[in-house]
Amino acid sequence: MTALLTLLRGPAGHPVHPPLTDAAIGAYTTAAVLAVVGAVGWIEDAAGKGSWLALLVGLAFGALSALTGLADLLRIDSRTPMWRTAILHMLAMVLATALFALAAIFQYAGYEDGTVTTAGLVLTLVGFTALMLGGWLGGTVVYVHGMRVMSEPERPAGEAVRVEQRPLRRVS
Repeated sequence: MTALLTLLRGPAGHPVHPPLTDAAIGAYTTAAVLAVVGAVGWIEDAAGKGSWLALLVGLAFGALSALTGLADLLRIDSRTPMWRTAILHMLAMVLATALFALAAIFQYAGYEDGTVTTAGLVLTLVGFTALMLGGWLGGTVVYVHGMRVMSEPERPAGEAVRVEQRPLRRVS
């Protein structure tokens, strides 16, 4: 179990969660932009299809992000403010994911006929709002609480990018 958690978390200084969230956020941003573009009447056929496909990509990377985020969450002491912030981050992301999943379900008809459905548009935009809140809370976990930050500004660049097999300390 420990080896699996280490694999999901990534080595010291190189966490797995952030790049997966970047991919999900990029896909959801694309879905939102295409939904708006299609709703205003520009490239309707391509926007209707592209929005649905981008939602699916976002959901796939979102699932991977959730797994890696849970692995990080399990290492946080539940008596700390960081844990409370991480729980709020998780809840916002679960809400965003549920909204994007519903958007994908309702946008499928738009994929088939090359339009952006009203439900697909609304759910994508509300999901994107929840995503922004969740991302802000996730940033708080890292930039305020210091989750997975090594803070070694004088380490030479060649050494900083190298993956080392250092044991990860338990965050408290």
